[in-house]
Amino acid sequence: MRTKSMNTLCCTAPGQLTYGVEAMPDRRPNEAIVRIRRIGICGTDLHAYEGTQPYFSYPRILGHELAGEVVAIDGPTTFTPGDAVTIMPYFHCGHCIACRSGKPNCCQQMQVCGVHVDGGMREYLSVPVSSLLPGNGLSFDELALVEPLAIGAHGVRRAGVQSSEHVLVVGAGPIGLGVMEFARIAGGIVTTLDVNTSRLAFCQQQLQVPHVVDARSENPIEQIRAITNGDMPTVVIDATGSLKAIEQGFSYLAHGGRYVLVGLQKGEICVSHPEFHKREATLMSSRNATRADFDHVMTALATGQINPLTYITHRVSFEQVADAFESWLDPATGVIKAMVSVP
Repeated sequence: MRTKSMNTLCCTAPGQLTYGVEAMPDRRPNEAIVRIRRIGICGTDLHAYEGTQPYFSYPRILGHELAGEVVAIDGPTTFTPGDAVTIMPYFHCGHCIACRSGKPNCCQQMQVCGVHVDGGMREYLSVPVSSLLPGNGLSFDELALVEPLAIGAHGVRRAGVQSSEHVLVVGAGPIGLGVMEFARIAGGIVTTLDVNTSRLAFCQQQLQVPHVVDARSENPIEQIRAITNGDMPTVVIDATGSLKAIEQGFSYLAHGGRYVLVGLQKGEICVSHPEFHKREATLMSSRNATRADFDHVMTALATGQINPLTYITHRVSFEQVADAFESWLDPATGVIKAMVSVP
């Protein structure tokens, strides 16, 4: 390749993003070099920037919602240079109990691209061939949105959502939107709870979510009770990563219900054991996603069941990211999904 060096953007410490130049990645056995074309900005990236992301150390190149094209590849594969791809950014060991049990998404030695190891905020990235997924005619914007949608799809699959079940999704950020979409596809009756009225309006107008509740309004529990005809939701899924919201979520749960934590925060959770116990409730975490979830998402995109391009509210070039990044922490900017284009 002509270029021997590439531009990068590194989060060197909380609140600090620094552009730099690094050598091009070497082509290694069973790995592909991908030219990055789109980078979606995730809550994980924002939390890392503000210093609140678990499992994180600095300096780190962020970016794991990625789309690009193959420029070089090693090993037996059906991919060829020029192919559009997205990337499963969860690099697992293949040998631990989770991997052997078909759950590589929660590998004991998990290395998430952009979290545990340097990610895609650079021009080229070397990744295992096994982590590539073919673009199948999807645009780069769509391919960069596959990973966050897969997070939502996995959470819904963990919950085992059934047709006509009432599903309460707490948090209307990008991950929450994916949860809502796949809960709908599974046949669930979705209610969204959030403190941001503009995001609640987006859920109603763009996703046709049948019920929304402002968490700051008077008696949100009674509003949810009325929506569910007194039963309360049999599935509650948190997509906030807020300790207060996670703890409050237990009070929305129906007797016999399931509570799935997709959102993640650093502290300990406090719950009333008698209240949880009398419900014989089930509490689950949901981490990352599997190949089956990615395939489910790509099928939903290809068949028009989801149109995630409506999520993209802000677009910047790679050179503009450092200046724009802090503004995306401010709800007043109205950001839902920021998308970075790499020339």
